[in-house]
Amino acid sequence: MLPGYPIIEYVFCAPLRAGRPAPSVRRAAATTRRTGRRHAPTSAHPAGLACAGRRAHAEDMGNGDGPTLITSVQRAFRLMEAVGAHEGGAPAKQLARETGLPLATTYHLLRTLAHDGYVRKLEDGGFVLGDRLETLHAGGQGQALLNRVRPALAALRDELSAAAYLTFYEDGEIRVAEIVDGPRAPRVDLWVGFEEAGHATALGKCVLRELDDEARDDYLSRHPLADLTPRTITGRAELLRTLDTLPTAPLVTDMEEYALGTFCVAVPVYSGQTLGSLGVSLRADRVSRIDEVRNRLLPTASRVTRGLSLTI
Repeated sequence: MLPGYPIIEYVFCAPLRAGRPAPSVRRAAATTRRTGRRHAPTSAHPAGLACAGRRAHAEDMGNGDGPTLITSVQRAFRLMEAVGAHEGGAPAKQLARETGLPLATTYHLLRTLAHDGYVRKLEDGGFVLGDRLETLHAGGQGQALLNRVRPALAALRDELSAAAYLTFYEDGEIRVAEIVDGPRAPRVDLWVGFEEAGHATALGKCVLRELDDEARDDYLSRHPLADLTPRTITGRAELLRTLDTLPTAPLVTDMEEYALGTFCVAVPVYSGQTLGSLGVSLRADRVSRIDEVRNRLLPTASRVTRGLSLTI
């Protein structure tokens, strides 16, 4: 409330009826008769300012024709495009001219974008794109790669009626990148964090088998061999011996080592310099189908590796 002005409980922003003053005018007249002091015009009253703010907000959201668009977001993207067009950087005034934005708006947007890392201010006052855009770009590349290989995983799921999994070894961890399942091919309940159970899953053991001794020792030194089921290998020497003497290589299996009632098979895949694994999970009573699984899994792994190796 502004000092010296009375409290008005209800303020309406509504169309006026012909021949009848606006509610704010009637209240102003009543206040003048009662106190001898003229009421402030609606445009100066906080409620009037709120109405004006709503109008400005509506303009920022678009003109009401077609989909709702946030003008300020469009301006920010337009500004980043202008910044990206200058490899050596460009000052705010030049960017304002190129984008047609008011200089004050340009400064506000640049300050916000710089705060969040999307642009960076140079010592000479120019602006260049920031490191956050590289993170977005890398994420977009990863999504594009997964989109490229997802049909192969879906086909594998349908052929074997089994959930299909894709993992990558990144930053010293084995991470699930994609799971393609369905009503007839439910995924394994990852009740234990997958990153902590590489020793107990076919997907994890497949990656560990492909790692060099140094990387493998680093992983095992940071991840205790938890006893997840009665079949889980919990001794490091036994695990390494098993990995080095697999009779089914390159196939790696886990026979209810991660979850009772579940049988998993995996083979290695590669994405450039990145190692990963492709696998499926089935009910333990379907272990007799391992030859069929092998015949489907190996060609699919080759297709996935080719898809991951293509340059975006």
